[in-house]
Amino acid sequence: MSKKAILALGSAVLAVSGVAVQAATDYPLTIENCGQSVTFSQAPQNAVALGQNSAEIMLLLGLEDRMAATAFWPNAVLPELAEANDGVEVLTVEFPTLESVLSKQPDFVAAMLTTLLGADSKVASRSDFEELGIPTYLSPSACSTTLDAGDAYGSRDKLWNMDLLYKEIEDLSRIFDVTDRGQAVIADFKAREAALRAEFARNEDLTFLFWFSSPSPADDAFLGGGNGPSGYIADLLGGSNAIQTEADWPALGWEGIIAADPTVFVATQVDRNRWDLDAAQNKIDFLTSDPTVSQMPAVRNGRIVVMSGAAMNPGIRTLYGAEQVAEQLKSLDLP
Repeated sequence: MSKKAILALGSAVLAVSGVAVQAATDYPLTIENCGQSVTFSQAPQNAVALGQNSAEIMLLLGLEDRMAATAFWPNAVLPELAEANDGVEVLTVEFPTLESVLSKQPDFVAAMLTTLLGADSKVASRSDFEELGIPTYLSPSACSTTLDAGDAYGSRDKLWNMDLLYKEIEDLSRIFDVTDRGQAVIADFKAREAALRAEFARNEDLTFLFWFSSPSPADDAFLGGGNGPSGYIADLLGGSNAIQTEADWPALGWEGIIAADPTVFVATQVDRNRWDLDAAQNKIDFLTSDPTVSQMPAVRNGRIVVMSGAAMNPGIRTLYGAEQVAEQLKSLDLP
């Protein structure tokens, strides 16, 4: 669905539901974000988005003309946003340097992960920008985790859900004074989320294992944690996550994965090209050829589906990932 179609559909939903047209933002605007008060004297005109989700939300809101640059893209941009994204500079698909971000002279920086904007960030802390008079915004999904020593991505004691994403879209649309567009996007996403929830009945025997990537087959695999976006996708589709850790990004060896015995393997496609096992097909080749792993019931019965790796991060791609998996589930012989 194109960006224009999303906004048009969302506007229609708003009209049918009787939701009032939103008022323009009054500046100065102060919002509460991840425990901080952030004030905007005017709508940003030269924003930098750190992380795929922050960038794609801005693009969905039609803000490409007010974006100076983006960074950190695990996957390619959504096809319907490609044309808008072509006019926005990509600093790097990995972690950018603080110097490269500042070279764009941003008047606003938004980020999707604490590793991109946080106390132990690989790029900068919020105070680094605030000391230069640059307001910042951190995804509510990122600051809803508990950060543990040695785990920069943190953990969750309850299941992530789309309400955190809707809060993020609402905040950004207010900051940029495009509240109507934000409400249209949220209305569209809520309708799609409800459609999936209605389509898939609860199945206690259905479990998923979400494999993001691994440096090599001999190394521990980076997986989707039980309460993270992967767990949300599993729940939305009537099942549960075979990995029950509270850590958002647990790393597990194959002995542990075999013991988890998922009903369905979700092999993700990661486009950054850091490791061979970023590619979904390379994951599938390993699963189906390894003498031990290939004997797992999920593999022997062909219950392997492909999903974008970006869907495992909390953001708009999570819903797209759920829809991608849902379509493939229809052709599987599930218990």
